[in-house]
Amino acid sequence: MAKPRQSAYDTELFIQITAEITGSGTDITAGTVNATVSMTGTTINNVEANHDIFSIISNCVVMIGNDVMTFLDTDGDDVVIAGMAGKFPNCHNVAEYEYKLYNKIDMIDDDERRWPHFHAELPKRLGKIYDIEKFDATFFGVHFKQSHSMDPQIRMLLEVAYEAIIDAGVNPKSLRGTKTGVYIGCILSESEKAWIYEKDTSDGFGLTGCNRAMAANRISYSLGLEGPSFALDTACSSSLYALDNAFSAFCNGEIDAAIIGASNLCLHPYVTLQFARLGVLAPDGYCRPFDKNASGYTRSEAISCLFLQRKRDAKRIYANVVYSKTNCDGHKAEGITYPSGKMQEKLLREFYQEVDVLPANLGFMEAHCTGTKVGDPEECRAIDNVLCSQRSTPLLIGSVKSNAGHSEATAGICSLVKVCLAFETGQIAPNINFAEMRSEIPALAEGRLIVVLMLMLY
Repeated sequence: MAKPRQSAYDTELFIQITAEITGSGTDITAGTVNATVSMTGTTINNVEANHDIFSIISNCVVMIGNDVMTFLDTDGDDVVIAGMAGKFPNCHNVAEYEYKLYNKIDMIDDDERRWPHFHAELPKRLGKIYDIEKFDATFFGVHFKQSHSMDPQIRMLLEVAYEAIIDAGVNPKSLRGTKTGVYIGCILSESEKAWIYEKDTSDGFGLTGCNRAMAANRISYSLGLEGPSFALDTACSSSLYALDNAFSAFCNGEIDAAIIGASNLCLHPYVTLQFARLGVLAPDGYCRPFDKNASGYTRSEAISCLFLQRKRDAKRIYANVVYSKTNCDGHKAEGITYPSGKMQEKLLREFYQEVDVLPANLGFMEAHCTGTKVGDPEECRAIDNVLCSQRSTPLLIGSVKSNAGHSEATAGICSLVKVCLAFETGQIAPNINFAEMRSEIPALAEGRLIVVLMLMLY
């Protein structure tokens, strides 16, 4: 793909986002370039997600985004992120997420909203979102009996997808009958046991309420969208695989717009116990990417969606999606969960060759790094070998897991929202939970990589 054309709001910053599957070693990268210009728009607070508020927004949305952006020598076929919305740990919306990122507020806590502290192997700290029990079934055309048996992830994805469209200045009703695709990353349903496998709740609604295909299909059904619609599971890279599929569909002319998203809720303590016994969780519940004391990651919840359009159709632009590429580790002697720095390096080299961007021009790397003992050094070694070999200045690096934990299926999109906020504000949000660099990452000790620890202008 050719180098992206520059806009009137050009920036020299190139952002790389990476995600790595924990299970089978699948890697993904998605590059986005060009800064955002904040246009007139609105977002919805899900705490107040009721029929009246959604209806008011539907009536007013035609007034949103009347301003027109002028681009120089631009290609209207470029794919852009036009809207975004989400719920993040202890954040009702993107605005709260931004505030806590930029003020170095730890979004993880140790309250007992999900389960009591009853097991010594379960970390007390967990990233939790608000109001998972609230849903306006009438507004979204869901029968009340069905809504009670729906996975909360599916209910909240409906709300967040709607908000992302609104944020783009688009009336959701105008998408009915269009070739708008829906691509949702979803790994586990920690509520399906209650609605499918228990005799007392076998009312038939649990099958459609908790089927992961419905994570995407419900959105298409509710909004009348006629493009591709499916959920996918590639573990920690699920949300960026959703982006990859949407980007490919744009390039192939299959769709005119897309909703990409992902969901992750931590509802059953024994699922978290499985992760703890696998050895990937930090016993104290603190996620410390790049840090000497890193001992694993912190599980976290997040539900987020982005609305993608062609540049010529967009009323708001957060970033251009320039290119996307994936690969898989294949067989490894160390085992299926062991990350392959070699394959990550291969992917990065091929990515920059194909996109025709010099790695030395990269301004900031939003890494997947989760604070695990093996994963962070492997990823940073690949980054160092590809991106730092011809640089004259250090490469800034960060990972949102330090602030908001690891939301697994939603991890990539949480990083992507962070990057879009950097474009919009002109500042890169800092990492937290960092005291001393890891000796296993030579690029940090030797100054080729620098962890962002305070607000930094790009």
